[in-house]
Amino acid sequence: MQQPRPTAGRRAADRTGAGRRGALGPDAGDPDAGRLALLLDSAFLLLLAASLNRYLSHHSGNAQAPWVIGLSAALAVAQPAGSWLDHHRPPAPGRRRRWPLALVVALWVVLVLLAPSFAWCAVPLIYTALRALPAKAAIPLVGALTLLVVIAEIRLPGGVDATLVLLPPAVAALATGVFLFMARQAARQRALIADLVRTRRELAATERREGTLAERARLAMEIHDTLAQGLSSQQMLLQAAERTWDTHPATAHTHVRTAAEVAARNLAEARRFVHDLAPMELSDGRTLDRALRALAERESAESGLPVRFHLDGTPVPLPTAAQSALLRIAQGALANVREHAGASAAAITLSFLGDQAVLDVADDGRGFDPDAVGTGGEAGGETGGGGESGSRRGYGLPAMRARLRQLGGRLTVESTPGEGTVVSAAVPLEQR
Repeated sequence: MQQPRPTAGRRAADRTGAGRRGALGPDAGDPDAGRLALLLDSAFLLLLAASLNRYLSHHSGNAQAPWVIGLSAALAVAQPAGSWLDHHRPPAPGRRRRWPLALVVALWVVLVLLAPSFAWCAVPLIYTALRALPAKAAIPLVGALTLLVVIAEIRLPGGVDATLVLLPPAVAALATGVFLFMARQAARQRALIADLVRTRRELAATERREGTLAERARLAMEIHDTLAQGLSSQQMLLQAAERTWDTHPATAHTHVRTAAEVAARNLAEARRFVHDLAPMELSDGRTLDRALRALAERESAESGLPVRFHLDGTPVPLPTAAQSALLRIAQGALANVREHAGASAAAITLSFLGDQAVLDVADDGRGFDPDAVGTGGEAGGETGGGGESGSRRGYGLPAMRARLRQLGGRLTVESTPGEGTVVSAAVPLEQR
């Protein structure tokens, strides 16, 4: 699977709330954002009330007192209203609503100029600015607010206190640094989550695609080893019946009846495909050795090629998948013998050798050179049984290899021109 590009995280971050709004803070739809906004509003109102109380206790008779009270009331309404509007009614993507913050800052600046006691209300305003604005706009605004706080502290009666001059910049710098760090960490986390979600979707799509391809391959193998081989047998029987129809009617009728039996069996096999794709020969609890013995008897009766079955060792229960694979391999190998080998006899041997089950299908036909046609002993070519070129058929041995590969087994082809062929399929018993 292709790895995400380096810019994928940035694109994912752009799809989050911070990317849409251009702000550093959490997404407006995040419930934590609502709780943070409530906390900031509560802190702002508490500081505003404390500052107003301090102002009135020292300057109750001042002519500016009505203005201070009015501005305080306006701030007490504007700050929570702006937060509520920003959280519950976020602006459209690509647009930013900055006027609530601008209104609150403007009211606060006027209030501080009239009464320096309100300077400490800047602390929640700093967080509000960092949440509502991008860094390039928030940092200068925080600096301006801090500078105004310092000026307000200097204007307070009682002389200049160095602590009050140095403390606001330190608090502002600490708050800004921590907030920027946390915001960027949150953006990276959102980007990572977006990447993980996208990767999970891509992986799920890949698994579905691979599953579909695997199922197609499995169906192709099933059809090749059953229906296709049955149709091939019918064709051969009907052709033989056509050749002997006039000269030997009885023999021709026998071929036709046999072809009808093959067609009936193929029809039952097709219906079983529709039901559960299990081999008909292994239904009703039949064991693999019984199915192979029945296959040898049926092949002998239908094709006239003598096929004997031999069981070597004590049978061990095999998984259904292994039994099905070995049975299909035996059917495919016998089809190759019947169509290409020109053999006079064939044999099926099922051996249980302790750590593996081995199926051998041997014939005494014309044979071939495995190296010349690309099988190379360990099955890797496109022919088998009689050595026909892979350009004409070419699916038998690859299908056998694919079946065994799924079970951790191996397929071996041994053949010599004029001395027959042995196709051997081994399945490890520890795969049960």
